[in-house]
Amino acid sequence: MQYYLTLFGSLDNLLRMLKRETHLLSSDLNKVVKPNAVFLRECGLGNCDIAKLCIHVPRMLITNPDRVRAMVACAKGIGVPRGSGMFRKALHAVAFQSKEKIAAKVDYLKNTFRWSDAEVGIAVSKVPMLLKLSKDTLQSMSEFLVSEVGLEPTCIAHRPIMLTYSLEGRLRPRHYFLKFVKANRLLDHDWNYIYTVDLTENIFVEKVVRPHIEAAPHLAEDYAAACRGEVPTRFMFA
Repeated sequence: MQYYLTLFGSLDNLLRMLKRETHLLSSDLNKVVKPNAVFLRECGLGNCDIAKLCIHVPRMLITNPDRVRAMVACAKGIGVPRGSGMFRKALHAVAFQSKEKIAAKVDYLKNTFRWSDAEVGIAVSKVPMLLKLSKDTLQSMSEFLVSEVGLEPTCIAHRPIMLTYSLEGRLRPRHYFLKFVKANRLLDHDWNYIYTVDLTENIFVEKVVRPHIEAAPHLAEDYAAACRGEVPTRFMFA
């Protein structure tokens, strides 16, 4: 218990881990758990990183050390080297997935977004969790961002974080909003879609929505409705 308290940093973290992995306390501490923890530290992860990783992937510490090394090799294989700031997320993304399944998802990303080998490599290395998104989610994102918004595939490959945003709660409402203010010539800045979807909700409302309320008093209400999944009549264009 003392070892795990030190590793996970708090009793709360340890209890969260035990709820997800009941075999933790019965696993071989010296032959399995400690070697895995030592190896993960060698990969650049501190105790805090290991705790975060294991809360999401609770079997990581208690699996065969050779398999953990294989997972690290897979993370490196998707373009995220040991010691990089993205390594923990890459390890989370590939954990307990076969090489064949990872390769199939990479191919699906490539075909769905019409990316080159280089572009899919850039996207996955920047946001490894793309490998965890469902095919339906990725297909919907492609249809919206490429076909409706008109973004170039290479643009999405270099800003893949947008694929982790909510389609209905963030990406689509902001597209509707920009279409409306541009169509009604309300823009006082050259806001572009890529910039606006990266803004937090509070900042988007303060910097982009509120300045237009005097000219279009209904705008904040319409944007809020769009975020709830509704499409206000004023946001509809032929």
